[in-house]
Amino acid sequence: MSPLATLKVRAEYLAVRGGSKASVPACLIEARIRRSDTSKPPASPDPSYGPRFGFTVTKKLGNAVTRNRIRRRLKAALTQLAGTHAQDGYDYVVVARAAAFDRAYHDIIADLTKAFAIIHSRGPSKAVQRPKIHPGKTPP
Repeated sequence: MSPLATLKVRAEYLAVRGGSKASVPACLIEARIRRSDTSKPPASPDPSYGPRFGFTVTKKLGNAVTRNRIRRRLKAALTQLAGTHAQDGYDYVVVARAAAFDRAYHDIIADLTKAFAIIHSRGPSKAVQRPKIHPGKTPP
């Protein structure tokens, strides 16, 4: 198992917002095709072309020890599934839920498998740009 490629900066996380979503008991997964990947895959394996993952575990879920344990459990499950279920050229953000802390590992695997199936059965997301409404102003 090779290490997962990860999202590093806030802009990469925000770029995934508005994409396909799948909600399962252990987590919510958001996915979007990476914008820079409009051409065919490179001839040689390039880590920037494969799937990338970002993890969000909020303080609402517990102290640092609890949050790190949740992150490690989700990361281990994704490392096991990424080669078969994640698609190249996609960025994924995994938003953890409290159930991931004490959920059986095989149930987390089943949740993630189901989430990938939901995301990729819908096809690429075509997010709708909604007009911004500012308080005190009437929409056009």
